Amino acid sequence: MSNVWADTEDAAQNTATTEFSLANVAQRAAELAQTPYEPDRPELPHYLANLDYDHYRDIRFNPARNFWRNEGLPFQVNFFHRGFLSQDRVTINFIDDNGQAAPAIFEHDLFNYGKNLVPDDMPGDLGYAGLRLMYPLNRPDIFDDLAVFQGASYFRALGKDLNYGLSARGLAIDTGLPSREEFPVFREFWIHRPTPDAKSITLYGLLDSDSVTGAYQFIIHPGVETVIDVKAKLFFRKSVQKLGIAPLTSMFFHGEDTDRFIDDFRPEVHDSDGLLIETSYGERIWRPLVNPIGLRVSNFQVENPRSFALLQRDRNFHNYEDLEAHYHNRPSAVVEPQGNWGKGVVELVEIPSNAERYDNIGAYWIPERPTAAGQELNFAYRLRFTKDPEAAMLGGRVSSTRIGAGGTDILDPNKRKFVVDFTGETLAKLDPATPVEALVFTTSGQLSKPIVQANPEGKGWRLFFELTPNGNTAADLRAFLRNGDDVLSETWSFRWVRE
Repeated sequence: MSNVWADTEDAAQNTATTEFSLANVAQRAAELAQTPYEPDRPELPHYLANLDYDHYRDIRFNPARNFWRNEGLPFQVNFFHRGFLSQDRVTINFIDDNGQAAPAIFEHDLFNYGKNLVPDDMPGDLGYAGLRLMYPLNRPDIFDDLAVFQGASYFRALGKDLNYGLSARGLAIDTGLPSREEFPVFREFWIHRPTPDAKSITLYGLLDSDSVTGAYQFIIHPGVETVIDVKAKLFFRKSVQKLGIAPLTSMFFHGEDTDRFIDDFRPEVHDSDGLLIETSYGERIWRPLVNPIGLRVSNFQVENPRSFALLQRDRNFHNYEDLEAHYHNRPSAVVEPQGNWGKGVVELVEIPSNAERYDNIGAYWIPERPTAAGQELNFAYRLRFTKDPEAAMLGGRVSSTRIGAGGTDILDPNKRKFVVDFTGETLAKLDPATPVEALVFTTSGQLSKPIVQANPEGKGWRLFFELTPNGNTAADLRAFLRNGDDVLSETWSFRWVRE
């Protein structure tokens, strides 16, 4: 679907249909955009409003009551309870085999409340806080978590043999600005009842916020990598200063490129270790993630990107040594735009964090064209949650970035040494005597002559160089490997800031 702007009147046409579809949600969103934003957040009873984290976690959906559990269907679904931080009411509807939608009514008996004391006659209009889709990802006899939609416009999914990690969002508004970030919410969902032989499941979401409403379609294909095809129509109540499309949200606490002491027995702690951008002309740009001392916002100018992604490239358990969190087994997420998205930027936001429980990384695409009240934006993309999205890639890619003091036998903290390892099938096959060289660039400071050498231990090639900073001025660095006129690797990109 192309990046198309139109009046909301045009977008609401041709919605008459006998079967529920995205057009029905779009009509609802267009109508909602004509009225002021009102959150669906009715006051919770005191026994839910006053829950702490542990008590809220003790409320669990009874798996014996999973919808479609006893019908032999390939998918199951259950819900999340309102309470604690989950204040918004989310209406959930089921679409039957005839294409007709009906809401799921709140039922007390769908949940186990653990140690919480709650009455049996809870309000029938309490609603839910979100939903979980289940599918036999890993074994045919066990229904595993497939995808979760809970909290504002957040959702996340799993591929085979993976643990939950990073999340996606329906939309990001004013992220990283001095003003308050706006958090749109999915206030209503519609779920298609799957057929007995279904290989995918479809649901729709109605997004709402102070500035924009939206109609979303999610077609979820489970497997070794779980693919979500997303279509969306946005209707603007007012202009948005910064509109983030297809946002990804992750956590980076520390890693091998962290050049300050972190008092942690684990070498690395992160859900993702880098941002990857593939431009329309085929350049691949890799930006290692950091946990900065101060907020960092980086923009990558790109027209019609082929993809952008937050990846967990490092899959070596010994680089994490965490038997509980399993960071080596967190999914990567790849956004593949469908159609012509036009000019814009991929923006990376890195927020200072003092704990691994905080998502401090954001990445999304910002269209060049500004928004205005009364406009509509249509877009589509494919979202892949997977362990190794680069399994078929032959060219060189960055496997690690390390930073330390410059010098050799006597270290000089006034200089910074960068050691970047590149791996890949093409690099591994090169004769160690091949004259591989690196082109390295900086926007500030002075660079030493880059040195490239074969790395038999890593089955790749290692680049190292030193940067003499220009005072406290930040340096944007870029580097890639080549042999003569042949480019051998993706482009490594890094922003060095004195901290």
